[in-house]
Amino acid sequence: MEDNNTELTRDRIFDILSSPRRRYVLYFLRTEPNPIQLTELAEHVAAWENDTTVEELSTQQRKRVYVSLYQTHLPKLAEAGLVEYDEESGDVTTASKASEIDPLLGEQQSEPTWYFYYFGLAALSTLLVVASLAGLAVPQVALVMGIIAAFVGLTIVHVVYEWRQQSAPAEFRE
Repeated sequence: MEDNNTELTRDRIFDILSSPRRRYVLYFLRTEPNPIQLTELAEHVAAWENDTTVEELSTQQRKRVYVSLYQTHLPKLAEAGLVEYDEESGDVTTASKASEIDPLLGEQQSEPTWYFYYFGLAALSTLLVVASLAGLAVPQVALVMGIIAAFVGLTIVHVVYEWRQQSAPAEFRE
C-alpha cells in the first residue's frame, strides 16, 4: 500500500496511539529490521502483552493477537500511512509517515557497545597482572579473584540488560 494522503492530525495520532497493540507494532517496527511477517509480528506483540517469551505463547494467545492485527490494527495503521502491509505476502514494514510520530513513542535508546566494556576490563586486567608480576600491585591470588569477579559482574549486568530489553518499554504498557 502507498502512504495515504490523509493528514495526521493530533487527534488522529492520539486515536491511533490509544491502542497498546498499535503502539507495540510501531515500536517493534522501529527497532527491528523491516519487512517482517505478520505472523512473527503477532508473536512478539502477544509475548509482550502476556509478559512471556514467544516460545511460551499458547496457540490461543497467538491467534487472538494475529486476528486483531490482521482485521483491525494493521488496516488502521496502513490507512494512516504509518505502515505498509501487503496482505498477500504478509509483509509489514514502516511507512514514511511513521517518523512523524516518533517523538510521541518515546526516545529510542542506543544499544550499549558491550565489546568496549569487555575490552576495557580485559585491558585493565592485563595491566594489573603485569603490575602484579612486577611486584607493583596487590598479591596475585587477590588480583585473580578480583578480575574474575569483575568479569562475572559485567556479564551479569549484560545479561540483565538484555533480559530487560525483551520486555515492552514502560511507555507501551497499559
